[in-house]
Amino acid sequence: MADIIVTGGAGFIGSNLVERLFSEGYSIAVIDDLSTGFKENLPEQVRLHRVDIRSAVVRRIFEIENPKVLFHLAAQLDVRKSVADPVFDADVNVMGTINLLNQAVESGVEKVVFTSTGGAVYGEQEYFPADENHPTNPDSPYGITKLAAEKYVQVYYKVHGLKYTILRLANIYGPRQSTIGEAGVVASFYERFLSGDEAVIYGDGRQTRDFVYVGDVVDAAVLSMKYPESDIFNIGTAKETSVTELFRAMVKISGAEQKEKYAQARKGEQYRSVVSHDKITKKMGWKPKTDLSTGLQHTYEYFKNKRLQLASH
Repeated sequence: MADIIVTGGAGFIGSNLVERLFSEGYSIAVIDDLSTGFKENLPEQVRLHRVDIRSAVVRRIFEIENPKVLFHLAAQLDVRKSVADPVFDADVNVMGTINLLNQAVESGVEKVVFTSTGGAVYGEQEYFPADENHPTNPDSPYGITKLAAEKYVQVYYKVHGLKYTILRLANIYGPRQSTIGEAGVVASFYERFLSGDEAVIYGDGRQTRDFVYVGDVVDAAVLSMKYPESDIFNIGTAKETSVTELFRAMVKISGAEQKEKYAQARKGEQYRSVVSHDKITKKMGWKPKTDLSTGLQHTYEYFKNKRLQLASH
């Protein structure tokens, strides 16, 4: 039995969350098909169920573990892939979520914490930073499926009383980040800097994102689990950073020699994205603690050490 199930728990954000929850004494089970996650990211004492969230096997897992809390992080999260294959995107992000919600209700889960997206559900913003009342006009299938999943989470509360917190995450970066998806730009640049490969900025480089450190996101997720009401919260820094600014800051930290090279912008990606955290600050006292420079330094050390470890094997 486990206190908590974390879907996508072997991935970037999920494994950082699992590590924190484990250090706080919770018993945890992870559901992850390891399509983008890694077993090595998890503490040995954490049970891993290598299962797709759409599978009928999920029901048996909930029967065995009988959790009180579900953190649902597993997703198809690549904007470009959602444009290329919207059917797969919808199947994972919508049908997978419904499958989990059904099992959560059946097994008596008390709370679900669902990670959504603070950029893609809003689409091109009408004002900056976006608060939780900003119109939702997704520009990609990914944004649509995350918004649809949010609506299902809310309906399961109305119909079944399943409490929830929805976290609309800005662009997360930090140790263990994957290069998959638009949010993987920090990981992608560092991997290319360290390997000596060419690093390409897609678009004119003036497009902005709200980069928030993974440790701060984990803080918000743990607070959300204990929050008694059901609500939606943005998780970001309320600060815009252009991709060119990001590139230059990372070059400075890493001492990389790659020059700025630009290519055509990718379909379905927003131009400006930044979210307000006023609501969660007011309700839970959460604020981002890690400034971009410090976070990028921590992330660089992680990727550098990872490369050294691989080289020594």
